Amino acid sequence: MNRPNGTPTVRGTMHPRFDEIVTPEALAFVAKLDSEFAGRRAELLQARRQHSRRINQGADLDFLPETKSIREDDTWQVAPPAPGLHDRRCEMVSPANRKMAVHALNSGANVWLADLEDATAPTWQNIIAGQVNLFDAVRGQLTYDESNGEKLSVGEHRPTLVMRPRGWHLCEKHITIDSRPMSATLVDFGLYFFHNAQKLIDLGAGPYFYLPKIENHHEARLWNDVFVFAQNELGIPQGTIRATVLIETITSAFEMDEILYELREHSSGLNAGRWDYIFSYVRTFAQRGEEFVLPDRDKVTMTTPFMRAYTQLLVDTCHKRGAHAIGGPAAVNPTLQDEERRLRALNVVRAEKEREASEGFDGSWVAHPALVETCQVAYAGVLGGKDDQRDLRPSISVTATDLVSLDGVQQTISLQGVRTNVSVALRYLAAWIGGRGAVAIDTLMEDAATVEISRAQLWQWLRHESQLAEGPFVTRDLLDRVVEEEMTKLTRGLDDRHTERYQQARGVLEETAFGDYLPGFFTTYAYVRYLIDRPLRISGPIDKEDIRQSENVGGPVGATSAA
Repeated sequence: MNRPNGTPTVRGTMHPRFDEIVTPEALAFVAKLDSEFAGRRAELLQARRQHSRRINQGADLDFLPETKSIREDDTWQVAPPAPGLHDRRCEMVSPANRKMAVHALNSGANVWLADLEDATAPTWQNIIAGQVNLFDAVRGQLTYDESNGEKLSVGEHRPTLVMRPRGWHLCEKHITIDSRPMSATLVDFGLYFFHNAQKLIDLGAGPYFYLPKIENHHEARLWNDVFVFAQNELGIPQGTIRATVLIETITSAFEMDEILYELREHSSGLNAGRWDYIFSYVRTFAQRGEEFVLPDRDKVTMTTPFMRAYTQLLVDTCHKRGAHAIGGPAAVNPTLQDEERRLRALNVVRAEKEREASEGFDGSWVAHPALVETCQVAYAGVLGGKDDQRDLRPSISVTATDLVSLDGVQQTISLQGVRTNVSVALRYLAAWIGGRGAVAIDTLMEDAATVEISRAQLWQWLRHESQLAEGPFVTRDLLDRVVEEEMTKLTRGLDDRHTERYQQARGVLEETAFGDYLPGFFTTYAYVRYLIDRPLRISGPIDKEDIRQSENVGGPVGATSAA
């Protein structure tokens, strides 16, 4: 869709160096992306909702008959690995804040995934400061001043930089065009690509991306068209961009071949985004029968049958097409204060990465620099002298039923499982509202995806009034009691400011987990309620139309809109 567009308006506060990123030229480039693709984005988001309603009404997921020829054609392959992406055995994922960026670049990982999505709370400050940090990182001028006066800089050996923009469902309220918020995806991609693509090429690499939360091959086609358009606009050779797609929705698991096919000139593989995938399973089938109810969160592992089927199919599909298969993140967080717990965490990660490598993955994610060496050693044990094992084609047979069936899964829900979901959600949401997207809670590293599992499970268990192993059923009274007990523990001794933040977190949890309607994501509601700059926030109730204003591409939204 190509239509005339206006001039973007920056409505967020301009902090130091923000004018280096939101320049008139960069905004004009983002406006061209909006002009070309905002309409298709809105149509595809509407299609997502229609598909979700059909599943709620009983439609089953299956491989698409109309794309059977793509799946059965063994002749096509994706592009070969781009410079800097041949060896991906360990990819370090972190927010793009200055301190974490320096640590990630010094971590010794093969790839740094600079995350503007699930590991970043998308405040205006975090998003544009993240772009500033990426600008500096690309140019080798990133430093960080510690509170003790020490200046941290980046060494000579740096991982290949891959950036993850926010997903298609999110908007950026601080930049508007035609009086509506812009797509957060196009803003993140456009600003990064405009400022850094040519510089990255000059350095011998290229503009590389991770693509989150794609639900079908039509969305992959949209991304490919964005890449083609962007490369043409800046005079960059077609095929320079590379993108790894996170298979983290259950619908996309049925279209892996098709997604690689749509992006084949720009593809660099698929990643098993395990946490969002589990969340997607819960969300997709939340309104179906109890046969789709998952047990406590910690009981769903990568060896659970439906998860095992998903990763087997992912590895096989990637290698059939010459693409890298990348494993998901290690969730444990090694503490430096407790040696016993640190060693236990490293052992867990080592076993997990050895299993992944033995199953055919070519590399994997970690979320802490202290895990990089463990991951690399585990993969080296399988890879030997090779960069990857794309030549490995395990013999598998995965059916549509294998991807969704909970046969072999003990669907036990416990009161402790309920309590953990409530406590983790409250603690994470309080931190997220305070501007942090990656949060160490107990021994795990939590981000938006893991907390989405918690709140969606609570909604699903409440919907079905699931019975706990201890006997009681999950009711609103039970959840209210658990929330009250956890709030008492979490706010004990806190000052008013931090107590208020927990009250806000409680409001987000109750809005997105305890209502009649299960929102697709907590982030869309909580962003509008708490993260946008205060003068732009909506006062009073927030409805679906407030959240979907960026999809109103037919014309200006009402002049009284707060966004």
